[in-house]
Amino acid sequence: MIVAVDAAGGDYYPKNPVEGALQAVEENSELTVLLFGPEDQVNKELANHDYDTQRVLVHDAPQVIGMEESPAQAVKTKQQSSIVVGVGLHKAGKCDAFVSAGNTGALLAASMFGLGKLKGVLRPTIASYFPTIKGFRLLVDAGANLEIKPEAAVQFAKMGQIYCQQILKIDNPKVGLLNVGEEEGKGTDLLKEIHAELKNHDNFVGNVEGKDILPGKADVFLCDGLVGNIVLKFGESIPEIVQQMIGGAVKEMGLSKEEVGQIQKVLHTALSSFNYENVGGIPFLGVNGVSIVGHGGSSPLAIKNMIKSAVQTVENDVNGKIVASLN
Repeated sequence: MIVAVDAAGGDYYPKNPVEGALQAVEENSELTVLLFGPEDQVNKELANHDYDTQRVLVHDAPQVIGMEESPAQAVKTKQQSSIVVGVGLHKAGKCDAFVSAGNTGALLAASMFGLGKLKGVLRPTIASYFPTIKGFRLLVDAGANLEIKPEAAVQFAKMGQIYCQQILKIDNPKVGLLNVGEEEGKGTDLLKEIHAELKNHDNFVGNVEGKDILPGKADVFLCDGLVGNIVLKFGESIPEIVQQMIGGAVKEMGLSKEEVGQIQKVLHTALSSFNYENVGGIPFLGVNGVSIVGHGGSSPLAIKNMIKSAVQTVENDVNGKIVASLN
């Protein structure tokens, strides 16, 4: 298995991508990692570590796409960037997957135009992990498509179910349509159309509301990218805000050092399911390849788990199963 890693992606490159890649190689004896980025910077970081030079290789990609750059413009003008070169090598069949903690829009653009779509896919989608009391579930679409059509929504549901089955190991994953009410006639005309298309779909539980996400009423929460991205960013804010609120209450109550320590332990355990490091990255479903993007601030642990997700996606033939379900 060969996984290409964007060593120039994220807020802490090349340190975190390199360290995460080395951890992944150490855990998986069948894995080879290709590190893409400015060769001198990547090699300088590698010099701080002992590693297998046969299984960790560097490919020079001197241009860097910044986190705030226009995705389309960056992909067009920076043909020697780690994202463009890495995706290109994946397209050429030189590696099995590409992962990055870099510019999400740039990776999506490079993946869509560089890799193309799987047979039968109308539009690729971003499927994001979202924590629930039942464990991680999927939020689809999480920002790739701000507007969707009913037929595309049905495909998103199918692709999300396949990913849940193969990667999250959820049997018979349920699909819920995010809406303003549970009743069938709720929502905009578009949501009503999507509901009608999904009505006879396997394991469709109908409309679900925002209050149903954290309890895990569905396994795939279906929505357009506008709603999905808002929900995703809201979810990301929860741990920090909860800690701030509890910290303020602790201060007001004048608790002892021991009591504060116990509260911190409980809080850490309770909010661990919100830790993105445990899953690493999220997949672009529907592209003709395996392209996974992670949080810009990804730690080495998150990078390692991102690579692990890519390996699992390839080994479980997620793309093959998506094509079979659509054709």
